[in-house]
Parts: sequence; C-alpha cells; structure tokens
Amino acid sequence: MADDVKFKDRPSDTLKVGKGFSLKAADPDATPGYPGGKSDGELLLGDLDEKLAGLQERLFAQSLYGGTKRILLILQAMDTAGKGGIVKHVVGAMNPQGVKLRSFKAPTPEEKSYDFLWRIEKEVPPAGAVGVFDRSHYEDVLVHRVHRWASPEELERRYSAINEFEARQTAAGTKIVKVMLNISREEQKARLLARLDDPAKHWKYSSNDLKERAFWDDYMDAYQKAFDKTNSELAPWHVVPANKKWYARIAVQHLLLEALEGLKLQWPAPDLDVELERDLVERS
Repeated sequence: MADDVKFKDRPSDTLKVGKGFSLKAADPDATPGYPGGKSDGELLLGDLDEKLAGLQERLFAQSLYGGTKRILLILQAMDTAGKGGIVKHVVGAMNPQGVKLRSFKAPTPEEKSYDFLWRIEKEVPPAGAVGVFDRSHYEDVLVHRVHRWASPEELERRYSAINEFEARQTAAGTKIVKVMLNISREEQKARLLARLDDPAKHWKYSSNDLKERAFWDDYMDAYQKAFDKTNSELAPWHVVPANKKWYARIAVQHLLLEALEGLKLQWPAPDLDVELERDLVERS
C-alpha cells in the first residue's frame, strides 16, 4: 500500500527553518525525509485525502458549538512554483464550504490608502475554517524590498508588524502554517517554456513573470531576510523543495495534517438525547 512508504520524520521538523538556515544552500530538487518516488508520493497523496477532509470536518463542527480554532496556510513562492497545484491537489480534498481562499494581487488604490495589513486583516479565516493565502502580506516585504519601493526603515517596521499580526492571530486560535515553495531558476525556465509550448496553458503565462525573473537573486535575498526577521516559534517558516511537484504536494499535505492533529480536535457533544431522537425518527 502507498502508506507503507511514509515520511521518515515529521515534515514540520524536517522542513522547518531553523537557526542558521540558508536558502541558497537548500536544494529545490531534494525530497527531504521521503524515501519513496513519484508514484509512491502520488498514491500517498490520494490515500490521505480522506484523513485531511475528516479533520477539516471536525474543525468546522467544533466551530458550530463555540470552537475558536482555525488554520491559516500561507503560500509564498516564485512564479510557476506550484501554488495553484497545492490549492487544487491538497486543499481541494477538503470541503470547499470550510475553506477560505484568498489570492492577494497588487493592491487597489483604496487598499494603498491604508497600512499594508489592512486588507490582510479583513481576510483572516473565521473559526472552523481553513484559510489559504495564495501570496500574502509577505509580498509587501518581498516585492517592496526587491524593487526598493519601501525604505529600509519601513521594511523593518513591516517585519515587526507582521510578527505582531501573526502573534495576535495565534492568540485568537489560529494555527499558522507558513510555506515557501522553493523552485530553482532552471526549473522555472522549463515551466515557463512548457506553458508557451501548450496552447491550453497560454492563459497561465504572463510577460510579467519574465520581468520578475530578472530579479531572481534579489528575490532569494528578500526571502532570506523575511525568514530571518519573521521566523518564530508561534509561526515558523517551512521551506518545501518544489522542483518535484509531487513531493511539494505531499509535504504541504502533511504540514496541514500535522497542524490539524495538533489542535486535538474532538467531535462536539451537543445537548441531544440520542435515543429519544432515534425513537422520534423511527416513528416519523
């Protein structure tokens, strides 16, 4: 069975950004902690879909009876790294009624008139939900650092604001799972060319991707700085090698499973006389 080929260690430990972590030294082609191959990983992904969906249902059910817990998955990556695939193949296994997906594009004029976290605060998941940020508040320290749209002093203020925001969310019952999908520059080039080679994927291609690709090294430095400034015990970063899409998907799936299991969710116990209700149903 596929589940015979398991992760040797918990991905939350294996992929967690620790002291002295270097993004430049991280291998985007690796499969840390997983001894199987692509076919094993794809089967494992499917085998665990039901478990993930079951835990999500328990999270949602708790919220109907006063539970305050929720999950926030933050996905950051360079273009083509596979965020959409994570949403489709991992998050897609859960009931969409319990998922709140938000993709943060360039801010609107109204959003620019407020502090950068204003639009983020409005989209945090409610109790019982699994929130997914496909890009997030980190764009405001990554892109702004690369293109020098913010001063060094303002960037420092934003790092601090992010830490405070995530601490508040954690205190309110949110388990934050921060993921950077780490793709190599060579793999991104191959994926961009594949989009151009396939008419069914032309809609995914943007010339802006090529413009941002020219700043690759600057982005890697900006990600490293973000890890250094915002990696915390409450909301640690996880860097997931993403050259192999199948590995990235099972890694993120496991991170979500671990997060949900860590909430120690129980089915709610409503004030219900089961035998009486059973008798009423049988007589109806």
